[in-house]
Amino acid sequence: MPYNVLLPSDYAASKDKLYPVLYLLHGLYGKHDDWLVRSRLVEHASAHHFIIVTPEGGNGWYTDGASDPSEKYESYIVRELVPEVERRFRTLRAREGRGVAGLSMGGYGALKFGVKYPELFAFAGSTSGAVSVASWRSETDLPERLRPFIVRTFGPADGATKKSNDLFLLLRSFPAERLPALPFFYFDCGTEDPLELLAPNRALADLLAERKIAHEYRQLPGDHSWPYWDRQVQEILRVAARKLSPPVAVATK
Repeated sequence: MPYNVLLPSDYAASKDKLYPVLYLLHGLYGKHDDWLVRSRLVEHASAHHFIIVTPEGGNGWYTDGASDPSEKYESYIVRELVPEVERRFRTLRAREGRGVAGLSMGGYGALKFGVKYPELFAFAGSTSGAVSVASWRSETDLPERLRPFIVRTFGPADGATKKSNDLFLLLRSFPAERLPALPFFYFDCGTEDPLELLAPNRALADLLAERKIAHEYRQLPGDHSWPYWDRQVQEILRVAARKLSPPVAVATK
């Protein structure tokens, strides 16, 4: 599985530093290098001191699929990619040193990872996230061009895969006594988004507020396009910089 790694400008010279990591997920129909070739991520990241990893997610919704047992994108990210990155690079190997964010499909995946794996991530972010995808009914709610990927990944409406990956169900059922353990959530959506994602993002903000879960939600002029995401990834990086631990110098003998 390919992935790209964007290192801080001082990484090579700072042999005694451990850096936080932000995993940045692409959207449906995208690839692992989308953020690097379709946005100004390199330029935006130059102001920050963390490692950015852009993994491959196929069209699998960052989920262990219901139809094909070989499509385990969730397991890949949390069980294989994170340990791989921490073996190969000087990273802060703690929750406070990890964040995850993404656009559209990747926004859903990032927020879901934050809820399902709060012990791994201190920050989860989304721009134009398809946050309600696991609750869409394939017979009535799905646009024709999205239907094959969603049905393939999540299976039937009453199936276990849909229920175990429904972001709203996960948040409603999260134990009250463990809510402080959740990461900080940042998410936004463009007011002209054509995929009817604005209302679900608003509903998600309402649910987080109801459960008193720390978050920041914004809706701004913009649609489902790279100019919007290029603008909003700058905010994701700024919030991640506040919520993740700064680089730490390690003692050398």
